[in-house]
Amino acid sequence: MNADEMTRHILDTFDGVTALRAGGDTFLIYDPHGDLPPERQLPFATIVTGDHYDTVSRLDRPGAYRLNIGLTKATYTQRFGPPPTARDEHGVLATGVDQAQVDTLLPHPHYASQHWVCVVNPAEATLPQLHTLLAEAHAFAARKYANHRARRSPA
Repeated sequence: MNADEMTRHILDTFDGVTALRAGGDTFLIYDPHGDLPPERQLPFATIVTGDHYDTVSRLDRPGAYRLNIGLTKATYTQRFGPPPTARDEHGVLATGVDQAQVDTLLPHPHYASQHWVCVVNPAEATLPQLHTLLAEAHAFAARKYANHRARRSPA
C-alpha cells in the first residue's frame, strides 16, 4: 500500500475525516462539520513522504513514506512502556530502535513522548494492527471534537 492508497483507505474507512495536504504530506483530522478553528485542527494520523522533518526514517528512498498515529497514553504504554524523553542534538528521541525499519510499529522519532507511533511503509506485518490503532486514534479524536463542541455550545 503506497502513501496515496493509505490516505484513501483512512478517508474511506473512518467518518468525519478531512485530509489537509502540505509539502507532499497528509494530515488527517477529525472535523465532521468542517468547523474546527485552525488552532484546533490537530491530526490523529499523518502520512509523511519525505525527509523535510527528520532524516532518521530515511524517507528519501523511492516510494518510502511514514504513517504516524497518535495513541492514547494507555495504549502507547501498553505497547512500548513509558515514552522516552531524552533527545539527541537533532531533537530525535532516544527510542533505542532503528527508525528506518520498514513494516515495523515503532515509537515516533519526535512525538513518542506525546504517545505517537509510526510505521515506515506499512505492509503485511503491520496492516492488521494498524487498523485497530487507527480506529482508536479516530475515536479519541472524535471524543476530543465532541468535548470541544460541548464546551462551545450555549448552556
